[in-house]
Formats: sequence, C-alpha cells, structure tokens
Amino acid sequence: MSSTEMNILVVDDDPAVRDALKFSLELEGFKVHACRDGWELLAHGALRDSDCIVLDYRMPGLDGLSVLNQLAMRKVEAPVILITGPIPENLRSRALRAGARLVLEKPLLDGVLTDKIRELTH
Repeated sequence: MSSTEMNILVVDDDPAVRDALKFSLELEGFKVHACRDGWELLAHGALRDSDCIVLDYRMPGLDGLSVLNQLAMRKVEAPVILITGPIPENLRSRALRAGARLVLEKPLLDGVLTDKIRELTH
C-alpha cells in the first residue's frame, strides 16, 4: 500500500505537536486525521478505516494506556504507535501489553515515525 492510500490518525493534546506531526506525515504522502484527545479519537469516523494510529501517552482525561484499552475493547486492529516524552519506567512493557505495537520517545527525529509507520503497515 502506498503512502497516499494510507489513513493515519494522530492524537496529541498539544496543538503544536499535533500540527507538526500532521504536517510532516502529509509531506510524506499520508492522509492524516488529527485528534486533540482520546475521546475525539474514539468518536472519529475514520477510526475503523485507519491504517495506523499515532497516540500520545500523556493527555488529560484519558491517557494513552486508557485509549489502548478502549481500542482493544472495540477490536480496532490498526497498529498503534505510542509516543511520549522521556519514557517512564515500565511504560514500554505496559503499553505493549495494552496493545501498542511500538513506543517512541519524543522528539521524533530524522523520519523515524514515517519509517516505523511504513514498517508496521507493510
């Protein structure tokens, strides 16, 4: 599947991060839908059709692990990349058990996010 056919959902409560991720992924040819929090993601019409979800860990209200649990209960099969600042102890193992396919630390440099999305979706 080419990048232009891939639907990516980006979830981050920080508008600057969310917009930067959306912009950089669109430059790579992905179709990107941005959500400001987990609740917006769970209600998003493109959730079932997404090819990959990029999900922030630290968000008010519903954090990334809670969103992962909701996605599992809803049987959403798109791979999830959890992103966070410095990775807290045990987060990686907890996130992988909750259904994340990968945990990446911000800042995301040198196209690492794009490369990982392509690896997970091919």
